[in-house]
Amino acid sequence: MSLRKFKPTTPGTRERIGNTYAEVTTNVPEKSLTARLRTSGGRNQQGRMTMRYLGGGNKKLYRIIDFKRNKPVVPATVATVEYDPYRTAFIALLHYADGEKRYILAPDGIKVGMKVVSGPGSAPELGNALPLAEIPLGSVIHNVEMQPGKGGQIARSAGTNAQLLSRDGKFAIVKLASGETRLILLTCLATIGSVSNPDHSLESLGKAGRSRHRGRRPRTRPVAMNPVDHPMGGGEGRATGGHPRSRSGKKSKGLKTRYPKKASNKFIISKKKK
Repeated sequence: MSLRKFKPTTPGTRERIGNTYAEVTTNVPEKSLTARLRTSGGRNQQGRMTMRYLGGGNKKLYRIIDFKRNKPVVPATVATVEYDPYRTAFIALLHYADGEKRYILAPDGIKVGMKVVSGPGSAPELGNALPLAEIPLGSVIHNVEMQPGKGGQIARSAGTNAQLLSRDGKFAIVKLASGETRLILLTCLATIGSVSNPDHSLESLGKAGRSRHRGRRPRTRPVAMNPVDHPMGGGEGRATGGHPRSRSGKKSKGLKTRYPKKASNKFIISKKKK
């Protein structure tokens, strides 16, 4: 992929760094694989605001993505590579040999016309989904299942991937993008390759309006609030408010929030990098 730095013809484009979308081949989604999601604006069913800093934004169509890849043996051809407003990665439209169409997360480097297949016995090639038991050690993978048949949950955002390190009994040892190493059942599916749009983190919106177009409203700094509004509010001048904490008083920026008795803790070999 490639990025575009805009000429500073306006204050909004002075700092803007955008995507050229060179990989995207069409801007018309497959109608049968789209759905309309209602936006809440941060309000609950009583109409009261329970989530701040949400609202506005352009209308979006949700693309129904196949995270399970549960159509084994049947080969598919990549018809298009498309932009998805609900995720940072690109998506690819597959046309299966039996006539069915499905969206998948587009792996980095996939092209229109390529063939992909899923299920046991598939070749460990780009875009193919197969069990961890059949993937060569050291392979870069994404869209990794945590429970067989549940669908991919690990490494789904733009540019991310995981690596299959080794196998131990009925488990595979996988290193995640965060640096965490964990055990995953060998029967879980994973897709070969890393997720598309790897330079997404280098993009810059350039102005507040582009953030409003995405449905994000301006965020008020806690230290600028009054004591009644936030634990870090109040004080004379620029008071720090002590240790950073949330609106409910729970300390942040370093406090571990993972439940210490979580059932899946036993599958974690090493914690993520600090």
